[in-house]
Amino acid sequence: MGSTTPQLSKEVLPYLRVYKDGTIERLAGTDVVPATFDPKTGVISKDTVIIPETGVSARLYRPKLTPAHKKLPLVVYFHGGAFCISSVSDPFYHHSLNVLVSKANIVLVSIDYRLSPEHPLPTAYADSYAALQWVASHSGGGATAGGGRAEDWLKDNVDFDKVFLAGDSAGANISHHIAIQVGSDPIPGLKFHGILMIHPYFWGEVPIGSEVTDPVRKAMVDCWWGFVCPSDKGNDDPLINPFVDGSPSLFGLCCDRVIVCVAGKDILRDRGQLYYESLVKSGWQGKVEYVEIEGEDHVFHIFNP
Repeated sequence: MGSTTPQLSKEVLPYLRVYKDGTIERLAGTDVVPATFDPKTGVISKDTVIIPETGVSARLYRPKLTPAHKKLPLVVYFHGGAFCISSVSDPFYHHSLNVLVSKANIVLVSIDYRLSPEHPLPTAYADSYAALQWVASHSGGGATAGGGRAEDWLKDNVDFDKVFLAGDSAGANISHHIAIQVGSDPIPGLKFHGILMIHPYFWGEVPIGSEVTDPVRKAMVDCWWGFVCPSDKGNDDPLINPFVDGSPSLFGLCCDRVIVCVAGKDILRDRGQLYYESLVKSGWQGKVEYVEIEGEDHVFHIFNP
């Protein structure tokens, strides 16, 4: 009798395994928690499908005691996970964003874009841009909602003149590309002020900084990108390397403020620093800040909000 154990096709550690029968086994980012009221922070959340044609959804957050028509800044958040794991329902993200919403006194929309390998890049970028168009449809001057259900929280409690993009890791990468796209093709109804870019996931063929002295982790990150974005350009695809020839200029970002956060032990640290330095040199007229937390590794704040 033949073995019923599926044969392994590819491992993308520490994230997932792909088997020859097409089965995908995710090893992380699979736990979920419901949207609900969080008594520790006083933040309430709910889920909604925003693009019915694709099933893309979002988790919305706001301070529970917000007056009915008080207008707050809006943060549109893109979660991390190397484009292939996690979701807006991931308890690490959910708890971390509850804290962010409480401390910053904002409305937040966390986008549940589709993941690789079922939906290879650039799907995540397209989903994220479509989600912003859905947000804009609530402003009165934006595009149509594309079939997604209108949300009173956005209509009643968002100041659409104060919109920020935010994300960690792959989500920071998405924030960058969305900001470039909106810079050349504005979304009516939304005024973008800044980007909170946390431990951004950028990469390149030629190693820099700690990538030179840490070949094991470099090979691991090489594997991630080759898996989620099959491309003849490899790690110098402009989607992962915004500094390579042919990438859109950072000068075109749609906002006037950026914070680049890195962690001292993170293999991606040097790419974040390069992003900061490149933005300063680009001629972009905004204000950029660089924050490094020494002694910590990649997205430590997600695991310890």
